[in-house]
Amino acid sequence: MVALEPLILPFLNHLIQAEPWAGIRLRTFSGSQLLVVAEPIELSFCIDGHGLFAQGNPAQATDVTLTLPADALARLLLDRPSLFASVKLSGSADLAECLAFVFRNLHWDIEADLANIIGDIPARRLTRSASQLGERIQDSVLRTSQSIAEFATEESGLLVTSRDLQMFGSTVDCLRDDSARLEKRIQGL
Repeated sequence: MVALEPLILPFLNHLIQAEPWAGIRLRTFSGSQLLVVAEPIELSFCIDGHGLFAQGNPAQATDVTLTLPADALARLLLDRPSLFASVKLSGSADLAECLAFVFRNLHWDIEADLANIIGDIPARRLTRSASQLGERIQDSVLRTSQSIAEFATEESGLLVTSRDLQMFGSTVDCLRDDSARLEKRIQGL
């Protein structure tokens, strides 16, 4: 399997260098090892003396393990806050808290990076167009999922609506109460 750390490290370090506070926070944990688990991939990193990430030593003990959910990539693109809420952290509490804070607050200024390559105006237009496209895709996914849910519950009868389920439950409760009253009457005879 291809090692992904050399592909991910430059990007992570670019983000950290763009936000100096992140490097300062991470520098206090210099030498710490972390393992990122996103089945079936495991990535090993360490924090260097500058507060940047370097390729970790898998033979060395891990200080923190971050376990990502199976749908991490989709959540990263569509619903970033839910991704951070679903990551499981284990190990050193201080380091885990620091990593959670840094990753939650790191932001990629893609427009500035593009401006260095293609210029300010094209970068602005491209990022605005990409943002609008992303919003339209999210809206389309939401509408499609709502249409599928409506079809499955209302038209095809594959699923039961919560309203029908509650009505069924209350009918069962009523039947249970009626049968208990009938049983008491029969015992009284």
